[in-house]
Amino acid sequence: MGERKAVLLRLDPAVHDALARWAADDLRSVNAQIEVVLRDALKKAGRAPKDAAPLPKRGRPPAQPRSPSGKGHHRLPE
Repeated sequence: MGERKAVLLRLDPAVHDALARWAADDLRSVNAQIEVVLRDALKKAGRAPKDAAPLPKRGRPPAQPRSPSGKGHHRLPE
């Protein structure tokens, strides 16, 4: 997957506040919510790119396995 693009977006404060509330309800950041809305709009318009990477998974990354002593993380053999 290529590097994600950064875009400066100017929004009316009321629109941003509404997006922030919606994002919080869906446990997403405002940025992730905007991407979901844009992807849905592209799909509805029949313009969704076929080669777009899937949205990154939400939430925390999986925990690293603990060492047998229960202290810290251990590295798996390479």
